Amino acid sequence: MKDMFCFQCQQTAHNTGCDGKVGVCGKKADTAVYQDELIGALIALANAAENGSSTEKTDMLILKGLFTTITNVNFNNVTIKQLTEEIHIERNRINSQKFDDYDMKKLWNDHEDIRSLKSLILFGIKGMAAYAYHAQALGKTDSEVTSFFYKALRAIGSENDPEKLLGLVLETGNVNLKCMALLDAANTDAYGDPVPTEVPLTIEKGPFIVVSGHDLHDMKLLLEQTKDKGVNIYTHSEMLPAHGYPKLKAYPQLKGNFGTGWQNQQSEFHNIPAPILFTTNCIMPVRQSYCDRVFTTSIVSYPELVHIGDDKDFTPVIEKAIECGGYDEDKEMTGMNGGHTVTTGFAHNAVLSNAEKIISLVKEGRIKHFFLIGGCDGASPSRSYYSDLARLTPPDSLILTLACGKYRINDMDLGTIDGIPRILDCGQCNDAYSAIKIALALAEAFDCGVNDLPLTLVLSWYEQKAVCILLTLLSLGIKNIYLGPTLPAFVSKGVLDVLVDKFQLTPISTPEEDIKKILG
Repeated sequence: MKDMFCFQCQQTAHNTGCDGKVGVCGKKADTAVYQDELIGALIALANAAENGSSTEKTDMLILKGLFTTITNVNFNNVTIKQLTEEIHIERNRINSQKFDDYDMKKLWNDHEDIRSLKSLILFGIKGMAAYAYHAQALGKTDSEVTSFFYKALRAIGSENDPEKLLGLVLETGNVNLKCMALLDAANTDAYGDPVPTEVPLTIEKGPFIVVSGHDLHDMKLLLEQTKDKGVNIYTHSEMLPAHGYPKLKAYPQLKGNFGTGWQNQQSEFHNIPAPILFTTNCIMPVRQSYCDRVFTTSIVSYPELVHIGDDKDFTPVIEKAIECGGYDEDKEMTGMNGGHTVTTGFAHNAVLSNAEKIISLVKEGRIKHFFLIGGCDGASPSRSYYSDLARLTPPDSLILTLACGKYRINDMDLGTIDGIPRILDCGQCNDAYSAIKIALALAEAFDCGVNDLPLTLVLSWYEQKAVCILLTLLSLGIKNIYLGPTLPAFVSKGVLDVLVDKFQLTPISTPEEDIKKILG
């Protein structure tokens, strides 16, 4: 077995990189090598497409390839190698010239600043590919977004000018804003604008299915197929915001949310009397106590698990739910802070419909500060920082939250300000678009820049979608972002110095020190 090198996620070993026989995420060394080979094949495909005859199939292979290599998506060597071979066939089909796969070792062994800039671009487009993939499933594409994937991949393989690469880093963020807008439009066109919705954490007795991941299209198809079957549906982790969409919450069998952040799944799924369907990341190495009940679909792949193919026939999942039977009595579960319900659905439409009220409360001095506390969650004990920080926020502040980092705070009762909950869950990680729209609307209302607002962004990161969101915020010129729980291992000191100098990017310290600094 070849040794691996991977440093794309927050929990990478020693905050330098996983380079042994298995990564901290559970990915084996050969899987990491096959994923690198897949990216090398994508770079060759992008080169072939420059003067070739690429099609929608080519575009989809680019998205699938990038998405497949996101952390906690695919642990299956067989499907990774199959996808790489599909990419080779497509490369040869669209251009008769010979294009060799790029050797990713060249990147990993490059000058640290070049490696850092290219890693920011690569990991950024991985995250963006996930958003584009979901939008495409709902019939939404954007030629500028699509063409940028090719441009970025070619640059990773050939560009060595640090200034040009830095420009491309920020362009990645700018294009990702368009991609998040595309997905926002796709979701709201298909399912309606999210509305504030209280979601119970208690699991009712009887058969049920837990749905994890981000794919609302898969959720809709499963809800259709479980009509009148006596099987309830519970969201897990990033699927929680499904409850806010009118056309999804209309299904009576969509009952509530199971468990907390993705990193707790191995204990929370232990001996669960129900199947779990993973539609995207984050799937962790599956334990014996529940492996016979885990199903994958779409881009997710894990050895020896049942995979639901493109026909999206969820019959095996439904039959397993009926066979397992669920709990004999209602099972009371809680959030990470002991709460029994959470609320979601505060996307941009819901919040901005109350814009006049919020603006008045600011002018009256009843709202003095806005926080965005959210992003990816993870297993590091230092992530308690985010819940501790939320508790320290003053009662005259509002907290926007999003992505699975919300589980650190979303069951807290921090009260309301004139009927507005102090914690507002904007949605999934891609719904950072909602938070950005809200911030821009507030800046316009107060005739100032976003950096002039009483607004502080405190982000937690784990995987590559968080990278593209950070790049989007930087591309908008947003400064003084607090980032943790650690800084990315792939950001070199030289590149970090540039980001600190240009954007005042700040690593988190302690909740007490940071709240004091934030509030002056």
